[in-house]
Amino acid sequence: MALKVGMIPHNLPTLGLEEQAAAAQTLASGWVAQGPEVEAFENELCQFLDLPSGHAVAVSSGSAALFLALWALGGKNKRVGLPVYACAALRNAVGLIDGKCVYLDCEEGSPNVDVSAAIRADIGILIAPSMFGIPADLPESRGFLVIEDLAQSLGAMIAGKRIGLRGEIGICSFYATKLMTTGGQGGAVISRDRVLIEKVRDYREFDCRDDTKLRFNFQITDMQAAVGRVQLGKLPTFLEQREQLFGIYHEASLDLLGATVAEAIRPVRYRAVMRCAEPMRLIETLRQNDICAIVPVERWELLDMHENYPVADRLTGATISLPIYPALAASDAQKVASIAKYFA
Repeated sequence: MALKVGMIPHNLPTLGLEEQAAAAQTLASGWVAQGPEVEAFENELCQFLDLPSGHAVAVSSGSAALFLALWALGGKNKRVGLPVYACAALRNAVGLIDGKCVYLDCEEGSPNVDVSAAIRADIGILIAPSMFGIPADLPESRGFLVIEDLAQSLGAMIAGKRIGLRGEIGICSFYATKLMTTGGQGGAVISRDRVLIEKVRDYREFDCRDDTKLRFNFQITDMQAAVGRVQLGKLPTFLEQREQLFGIYHEASLDLLGATVAEAIRPVRYRAVMRCAEPMRLIETLRQNDICAIVPVERWELLDMHENYPVADRLTGATISLPIYPALAASDAQKVASIAKYFA
């Protein structure tokens, strides 16, 4: 949707001259399909996550990464737990792998999946996103396989270690407005398990094979990877800029999800989600002041409308997502806060 000139967007990619130069250099090289830039990007992602080289596979999207993670874990015909308060890509990936969706409510007081409910649900696999950049609670003893979803939380930490590797396999998304982008679309699968990661890599390498195994083209291009390498290098700065903007909202006494967490947990501020009794009135007031804000997950977006999910349902009716991204000026965040504080 096009915004009025001068309006503060809800989200925006942060791209600069370095990304343009990286893309142009790849174009000039004559090699734009999957190649050396993809391999370099994968290795740099491993370094960022403190993984051995070769333990990340870059793919065409976060949705592709979810499908491949489920495939590698043998998700066909398995009961797969997933939060009802999440992106439709989770449900789509389970459907494509012919798994059975088992929908779960959020943990009380959190936008993340209720893992205790997952333990009771007799599932084989759990997809666990860390919503809005707030690390999900994943106990070590659980009785099912875990796909840790970093689409909104790349760079978040627990006890000084980056999350993403607490399960058997993890996925990243590099969509345009995620924490970093590979030029609009992109994703990755990560794992400490060499066997799993090589299964994923084998599936991605679909062409010129000497067997008849079914595979699919989930490859990312060198041009995308070149942009991703620049963005990954900037990611620590991006995360700090987001933290500073989140601080402006926090100092205005807005009731923000994830503002108070355990000492060992360091969220990333993918979203600034404010609890608000009248979210639609606040959204309209902000719009009248040339600011775009949204309900982060609308009630109609819940992944299952047939059962009762009281925590998720309350979140859909009492939260608003405020602008937060590295390109947002501090003065603009202060303008947002000066209006939103009257609805806190």
